[in-house]
Amino acid sequence: MSAITVFCDFDGPIADVSERYYATYRQGLAWVQTQAQAQGDALTVRYLSKAQFWTFKQNRVPDRQIAHWSGLEGQQIDSFLAQVSRIVNHASLLDHDQVQPQAHQGLDILQQCGIRVVLVTLRPPNQVLTFLDQHDLYWAISDLYGMPEVEAAYNNQANHKVDLLGTAIVAQQRQGYDLRQTWMIGDTEADIMAGQAHGIDTVAVTCGIRSSSYLQGFRPTHLMPNLWTACQRLQQRSTLRQRCA
Repeated sequence: MSAITVFCDFDGPIADVSERYYATYRQGLAWVQTQAQAQGDALTVRYLSKAQFWTFKQNRVPDRQIAHWSGLEGQQIDSFLAQVSRIVNHASLLDHDQVQPQAHQGLDILQQCGIRVVLVTLRPPNQVLTFLDQHDLYWAISDLYGMPEVEAAYNNQANHKVDLLGTAIVAQQRQGYDLRQTWMIGDTEADIMAGQAHGIDTVAVTCGIRSSSYLQGFRPTHLMPNLWTACQRLQQRSTLRQRCA
């Protein structure tokens, strides 16, 4: 089949998870403080602003260090990290996720060009499908490959993404799709490494959980501000291809 197929991460390019991660951080700190007070210990936490917190996350400052800068020490940090892992995918916090600005318009461009979008995400498929339905994006996705582990996306291990992208590539080829023009679009080093491992062009978008300077170190094929820009580039490629056909 001649239709262009692109692989795309979910968190970052399409879903803005910054508010959920920040809410999780604040709730984790509040929980540790409550536990300390219940044990008769005085603990004053220092809540980072969302801008501070997200800048640290984008530049890969360890969560342990973020907890320390927020006033926690020793066992308190361990308790905080465990609590964050427990609650980050709770339904009440998942509701904080929003569509990235102009992602809807970008996906609409691809739909009009006949470009297929295959999601490769470390999120459980049911979470992704719920989000797509809530935000009227179900139409934009041709296929979906996810992970069963509810904490996989938060941990975002590169080896998981490499394996999952490999599975998606093989499955799409078996269905007869031509992947010679494909991209892997994502917002983390895991996405870049996955695309590179399978010999496909990579597009790193800087609207997600990694900064532009951090992503540049992994040498993506393209570095773009958001999915909208990537979709415009794909539209230009598709138009040129049609003219040359």
